[in-house]
Amino acid sequence: MEDDVQVLSIGELARRTGLPVRTIRFWSDIGVVPPATRTGSGRRLYDTACVARLELVATLRDLGLSLAGVHRVLAGQARLAEIAAVHLDALDAQIRALRLHRSVLAVVVKHAAGNEEMTMLNKLARMSVAERRQMIEDFLAEVFEGLEPSPAGAARWAAAPNLPDDPSPEQVDAWVELAELVSDPDFRRRVRQVTGIASSAARGLRLVSRASRMSRGVRGGGATQPPTRFRYGSTRQCEGSN
Repeated sequence: MEDDVQVLSIGELARRTGLPVRTIRFWSDIGVVPPATRTGSGRRLYDTACVARLELVATLRDLGLSLAGVHRVLAGQARLAEIAAVHLDALDAQIRALRLHRSVLAVVVKHAAGNEEMTMLNKLARMSVAERRQMIEDFLAEVFEGLEPSPAGAARWAAAPNLPDDPSPEQVDAWVELAELVSDPDFRRRVRQVTGIASSAARGLRLVSRASRMSRGVRGGGATQPPTRFRYGSTRQCEGSN
């Protein structure tokens, strides 16, 4: 190395960048920030290019990139934008999880929930979309079993409630309340009774309506429009008499 090139020891580099000596040493050992050279006694020395590389690595790590990802970017094996896009997706998932966690905690505070209640709230709030949908479908299948046509096929029931990716505490509270209701055997039994009565009443009304239409048809058409066989039979009798 030329004499006019400024070099720094690992301690000087740490003071200049604000990074711990232990971190710089580890990054040097794995090849992410190798020293520019070494002294005769083996001490690491870093030049200005090493300083710039170290600051870049520190920035990428602050943004959450793994050391493997950092190494791939520095080695030219992957574009920074590609690595950043993957990390951005991961961050979005973490943010959604944190917001959901915050909403659950807000509900816990609102209801002054204990340990068991908090565990239950967290479990219900973190159910997947498929699990939430299955819970509602199981409820509908039980309370509408044997009813024809099944009300479960109606549009109002097909649009099962769900939590958005970023639910508010009020939405989490509403979902938890709904989940508790549809999981309650006594609530299911009472809903089953009500839907059974309503279904029976609806069938009765349909039968009464059908009978009423049939009755009106007989009264309105019988006197003025006799059956065909009687009309034609009467005509033949008249022709024979002439």
